[in-house]
Amino acid sequence: MSVTRLVGSHHGAGPALVVLRQLDREGWSPVVEMLVGEREVVTVDLPGFGDSPPLPDGRTPTVQALAAEVARWFTATGLTRPPVAGNSLGAAVALELARMGVVGSAVALSPIGLWTGPEAAYALGSLRIARRTAQTLGHRTARVAGSPLGRTLAFWQLVARPRRLTAEAADGALRNLARSPGFEATRRAVRRYRLTGFTPGVPVTIAWGTRDYLTPRHQAHRAARLLPAASHVRLPGCGHSPMTDDPGRIAALLLSASRG
Repeated sequence: MSVTRLVGSHHGAGPALVVLRQLDREGWSPVVEMLVGEREVVTVDLPGFGDSPPLPDGRTPTVQALAAEVARWFTATGLTRPPVAGNSLGAAVALELARMGVVGSAVALSPIGLWTGPEAAYALGSLRIARRTAQTLGHRTARVAGSPLGRTLAFWQLVARPRRLTAEAADGALRNLARSPGFEATRRAVRRYRLTGFTPGVPVTIAWGTRDYLTPRHQAHRAARLLPAASHVRLPGCGHSPMTDDPGRIAALLLSASRG
């Protein structure tokens, strides 16, 4: 897997924080910039996304398989029960890692798996259309990203205030969406994924934006019923990728939840 370690001047303040990324690589950037002033941060592209190749040996990229691969990577690199955070698919992987007991804490931002069949079809179908559009644009993604209207049309389901995205971040997100080799196999594999309840042995935080149009916030109520022992946080004015809408609040949430 593609991994980047970022060490700030105060990296001794707590254990290294692992951020699991997929299509949301650009969205995490402002949060990570804030975190490195306080902690060591390890960013990981999940298999099949960003700069990481798909799972080896043709394995199906279910949420559980992705979590198992991350857990193997922990062992191989000597990371012992690190705190983890993720958004969407990465959030579901973080929760499965907490279920496995291989992390010190988990923060899940708008996790998938709290959906019904039609809700899953809508969310994953929307992402498929967005990917095809990004692939069709090719080198013209910069033109779309450079326009406030273009950013709104491209990211309204993911970000509450897409006009605030920088042109560079929007262009990078579109390019990542177009090129991620594991997108289609993962999209098919996770459609049937449903988060099941468990009693976490570590601190778990689930946060949901009030303006999430991809996995609407009523799914947060299902999360609260399934994981009553977790901390459930409301993110006013944030969309499905709250890192973009309120990076300061997300950075503070991750630091608070991952102290150890």
